[in-house]
Amino acid sequence: MQYRKNCAIAGLALIWAAACITPATARSGPLVGTAAFGDWHADRPGVARLIKPEDLPKPGATPSAANVSHKVRRPASALPQVPAGFNIELFADGLSGPRQMRVAPNGDIFIAETRAGRIRVLRAVDGSPKPSANQIYASGLHEPFGIAFFPSGDNPQWVYVANTNSVVRFPYKLGDLKAGRKPETVVAELPHGGGHSTRDIAFTPDNRRMLISVGSGSNDAKGMENAAGGLAAWIGKHPLGASWGSETNRADVLSFDPDGKKPGVFATGIRNCVGLAVHPKTGDLYCSTNERDGLGDNLVPDYVTRVREGAFYGWPWYYIGNNEDPRHLGERPDLKGKIAVPDVLLQAHSASLGLTFYNGNAFPPEYTGDGFAAEHGSWNRSKRTGYKVIRIRLKDGIPTGEYEDFVTGFVVNDSDVWGRPVGVAVAHDGALLVSEDASGTIWRITH
Repeated sequence: MQYRKNCAIAGLALIWAAACITPATARSGPLVGTAAFGDWHADRPGVARLIKPEDLPKPGATPSAANVSHKVRRPASALPQVPAGFNIELFADGLSGPRQMRVAPNGDIFIAETRAGRIRVLRAVDGSPKPSANQIYASGLHEPFGIAFFPSGDNPQWVYVANTNSVVRFPYKLGDLKAGRKPETVVAELPHGGGHSTRDIAFTPDNRRMLISVGSGSNDAKGMENAAGGLAAWIGKHPLGASWGSETNRADVLSFDPDGKKPGVFATGIRNCVGLAVHPKTGDLYCSTNERDGLGDNLVPDYVTRVREGAFYGWPWYYIGNNEDPRHLGERPDLKGKIAVPDVLLQAHSASLGLTFYNGNAFPPEYTGDGFAAEHGSWNRSKRTGYKVIRIRLKDGIPTGEYEDFVTGFVVNDSDVWGRPVGVAVAHDGALLVSEDASGTIWRITH
């Protein structure tokens, strides 16, 4: 059964009434300033936001809130909302916490079921509303998240999987629904433990480097009291803004060759780069990032940004440029003026996860090259943000700073949610796929 956009769902009209907007409303210009922060009540497909660094409140302008959502079963008549002209349908359900997704060149959809420790494959026939095959590709993994095919192109030879503590790979030929043998270890040890267990993986367009995102182990740099050999010595031997102690090689994007050799650091100070993606046209590396908690409802904005090699993005001493974290006042004056400002600031605490760029031909032309990011949803905010999929606007391959709601409707009320988006991927036929790990579903969006 295909679920189509419907703004008058019986019994849930109040929840989704805001989704009934006209195309003209969607294009009337972004919300700016205080209005751009908002919360889930203002979310609806087509609503655009533009948050600028100068719009940020001071730390502690509002109290820091603990407001964990209550997951409920998806109401029988509930479906996500999409913009006018788009359709959304339930593609797969009954999955075990589906998270990151990657699509093989033949259209097979590889899905990380992280807590179950396995990778699942769904075979999708172009245009079909349901998968024709559903099989476990590999199991016995350690909190897998990132998936990548290598080398890029029509005939990859390997499937790489980023566990929370390592990187492994499986020999692969197109059409494989099950791994032929045990995985080969590529990187035996990644920093792990504490918080932020997701590790995503991407290869540079020339296939020469493998990039791995590793989030921080804490919110505000616990376990970093003393740098080995003293701060001056540490600074002289490590990349700009590199952390130490239990946070060594964390809040970073790490670099290796495809065999796991030549380790290095690509960029630093990115608190938790969950979604790692390379733009298909420009070749730019992007991160979809969870920023820090504890500074109030609207601090610190999550972000999606191009990641420049050698750049430092602030964590833990600064945020969004030269804004100093009050918990680390005066600790690193040497870094002031050296912090890269992210391209697209998002509503704080939205928990921005999976990221992809639209490279299909089934959406209107203006979507080509734009990004889609999954917002898993807040816990550290008095009124919820996130719980949706957003569209990142690019112009001539460069982010404009503006983003808009693309899929909403996962929140039931101020307490309850039935869906938490995690992964986004472009299917072989140009549909957009969205995974969510609260109800264990994958949704398919067409135009």
